[in-house]
Amino acid sequence: MAKKKTKFICQECGYESPKWMGKCPGCYTWNSMVEEVERTKQTPKGVFIHSSQQTISKPVSISTIETSQEPRMLTDLSEFNRVLGGGIVKGSLVLIGGDPGIGKSTLLLQVSAQMAMKGHKVLYISGEESVKQTKLRADRLHVNTDQLYVMAETDLEYIVQTIEEMNPAFVIIDSIQTIYNSDITSAPGSVSQVRECTAELMRVAKTKGIAIFIVGHVTKEGSIAGPRILEHMVDTVLYFEGERHHTYRILRAVKNRFGSTNEIGIFEMRESGLSEVENPSEIFLEERSQGAAGSTVVAAMEGTRPVLVEIQALISPTSFGHPRRMATGIDHNRVSLLMAVLEKRVGLLLQNQDAYLKVAGGVKLDEPAIDLAIAVSIASSFRDQPTNPADVIIGEVGLTGEVRRVSRIEQRVQEAVKLGFNRIIIPKNNLGGWTVPKGVEVIGVSDVAETLEYVLGNSYNPFQ
Repeated sequence: MAKKKTKFICQECGYESPKWMGKCPGCYTWNSMVEEVERTKQTPKGVFIHSSQQTISKPVSISTIETSQEPRMLTDLSEFNRVLGGGIVKGSLVLIGGDPGIGKSTLLLQVSAQMAMKGHKVLYISGEESVKQTKLRADRLHVNTDQLYVMAETDLEYIVQTIEEMNPAFVIIDSIQTIYNSDITSAPGSVSQVRECTAELMRVAKTKGIAIFIVGHVTKEGSIAGPRILEHMVDTVLYFEGERHHTYRILRAVKNRFGSTNEIGIFEMRESGLSEVENPSEIFLEERSQGAAGSTVVAAMEGTRPVLVEIQALISPTSFGHPRRMATGIDHNRVSLLMAVLEKRVGLLLQNQDAYLKVAGGVKLDEPAIDLAIAVSIASSFRDQPTNPADVIIGEVGLTGEVRRVSRIEQRVQEAVKLGFNRIIIPKNNLGGWTVPKGVEVIGVSDVAETLEYVLGNSYNPFQ
C-alpha cells in the first residue's frame, strides 16, 4: 500500500508547505503549521462523495424518508444509560475525556464487562497498557467473561483490520492519543494523527454499525487535547469529572446527538469499581453544617435532573490593595457581577472584602438559576447572619437587582420537598400555573432586597 502524501497547512492563513516550519511565511504566526493528508482522489464534477460510506449521495425528499427509534444497548449502570440518552446507540462514536487517574478506563472496562455478560462481543483495545496490565485491572473489578477480548495495539491499520474481522458490537479505544496512522509522519497524539484516526474510526462505526468509545486526554485547561474539530466529528462527548482525593465522580454529557445535553450521572469510586449514586442531592447535603453563616441550598438543573447542592461563601476584610475573589464550581465572573449588584442595589460595602465561594461536593454549576442563592450566601457571610437550614433559594438576578423567572420550577420544588425542605423562595413570576405540594411554603420575590428580608429576617438592614 503506497503511503499517502502529506503537506503542512497554516491553521491561521492556509499557507501550504511541503515541510514543517516553526513560523508561517504567510502570516508570521508561530507553531501554526499542521500536517494534513493530501487528498489526491478526484471526484466527478457535481457529485458528492460521503467520507463515511464512499457512495454517491443524491437528494431525497424529506417526506419519503422513513425514521425509527434508534436501537439501544443497555448496561447495568442506569446513570450511564441516562447520560447517553437511554443507552448505547449502535454505530455511534463516543468521546470520553477526563483528568489522568479519574477512572475513565475503570468505567469503560466495567461497561465492557456488562455488555459482554449480555451476550455482545466486545473488543477492548489499549494503547497505554499491556494485555496483562488490563487483566490485572479486570481481576480487581471481578471481570471474567469469554465475550470480552483484549488487545494491545497502537497501529490504526491493524486495529481496523481486527475490528472488521471480529465484527464486535462494542469497541473501546484507550486512548486516541496513542493511536497512529502510518501514512502520516507526525508523532502519535499530534493534531493530524488524532483527526485522521478519529475519521477512520468514525467510518468503521457508521459502515459496520459498531458502537465505538474513544478515550481522550485533557489539557491543563480541562478541555480534550487535540483539534477542536474532534468534538464536532463524534456523536457524543462525555466528560468524567471529580477530585481524585474524593470518592464521587460526575459523568457529564456536553454533546449528544441521541439525547439531551448537559446530563450528568453520579458515581462513587470504590475498591471494587464504580457504583452509581441514585440520590445525588442527599449525598451533596449530608455533611451540611446547621446554622452556619454563608450557606444556602439551591435546586439546580443538570440536564433533565434537578439536583440540590449547597453554596458556601466566606466574606472577610482584605489585607491587600485589591480584594481577592476566588470561586470553585462557579464562574468567577458571575461572582464579581453579583457582588457588584449587591453593592450598588442593596448597599453592601464589599469593595474592601475578600470573597471565597464554593459549591460543596465538587459539582460545577453554570445555569442562571443559582444567582439568587449566591447573592444570599454572600450577604449572609458578610453580615454573619445564618440562613434558615430549611430554605431553598432559586432565581436569576439581573443587573438592576430584580429576580427573574427560571425554567422547570415545578421539578425543582418537588426535589426540595422530597428531601424535607419546607420553605422555598422562587421568583414571583414563577408563581401560578402549577400545583404547589402540600406542607411546603413557596414565597415569590421580585428583587434581591426583598429576598434578604425573608431569608435574614425582617430587621435586616444592609446599611448598618
